Amino acid sequence: MDMLIKFFVAAVVAATPILFGTLGEIMNERVGHLNLGVEGMMSMGACAGFMVGYVSDNLFLALVAAFLAGAIGALLYAFLTVTLMANQNVVGLTLTIFGVAIANFVGYYMISRSATKSLKLPEGITASLEAVHIPGLSDIPVIGPLFFQYNVFVYIGVVIAILMALYFYKTKTGLNIRAIGENPGAADAAGIKVTKWKYINIVIGGGITGIGGAFTAMITAGGVWISDCVGGLGWIAVALVIFASWKPINAIWGSLIFGIFRILKYYVPKTVPIPIAIYDMLPFLVTAIVLVANSIRQRKDNAQPASCGVNYFREER
Repeated sequence: MDMLIKFFVAAVVAATPILFGTLGEIMNERVGHLNLGVEGMMSMGACAGFMVGYVSDNLFLALVAAFLAGAIGALLYAFLTVTLMANQNVVGLTLTIFGVAIANFVGYYMISRSATKSLKLPEGITASLEAVHIPGLSDIPVIGPLFFQYNVFVYIGVVIAILMALYFYKTKTGLNIRAIGENPGAADAAGIKVTKWKYINIVIGGGITGIGGAFTAMITAGGVWISDCVGGLGWIAVALVIFASWKPINAIWGSLIFGIFRILKYYVPKTVPIPIAIYDMLPFLVTAIVLVANSIRQRKDNAQPASCGVNYFREER
């Protein structure tokens, strides 16, 4: 039982950065924008969150910095694709290249100025990243370790997913957002400010994605700055949006499944004659399978927003 609990807890932690990336991309695609820059925005958030945490020793400031860094990357994407109507795929790929490069550059610069030639988070912020103890709940046998002994990032991710679901499905604004994603021309004719809500959702989605990047730099990497710390999670998040059928709540358990594949190699008995490289490949293999399966499965209730990937030009409606 102890081994199963440890396995589940490790899977949840491994799933958390993917969850943030997925939620951010859902925000983008719900307004009709396929943003392939998730990896870049996560890298920018990782760099900003880590560096601000390293300098300030304050977790709140680090989270704000990560959110703003991801939001700035998303704002650049929104300006190019919404206002200038540039090709979404090209801009997204460029954002990924830019985000990863700028994060590595800043990291290299900071390391070169460090006396130890390495960057490690201060003890104060490291302590604030430990599992949160919730009086009463955390002490419940089995249930406590499974659900109430995680770091603050995990709870923030779950809360964002729930709030996003309420936003999309229980508010008038959410209905308008989904209308924009399906048919921006019709939404515009109905008086919905398409450009305004595209910008808002894209930028907020980028900020959420940036927090996921901060998780990889501050927790996954053990509080030590490592170049390319996001390591392809942004691409998994893009595929997980499809797996989750563009629904925030589905993103929670969907990311958990991918988290299981990420940590499986640490829990399989060493007597099993499977190379470690196979386990490292599993998340990306599952990603490819998800994409293929989605191309075969055509269900209206689980379909991609109809205008996703197509720029809206008001004069053509």
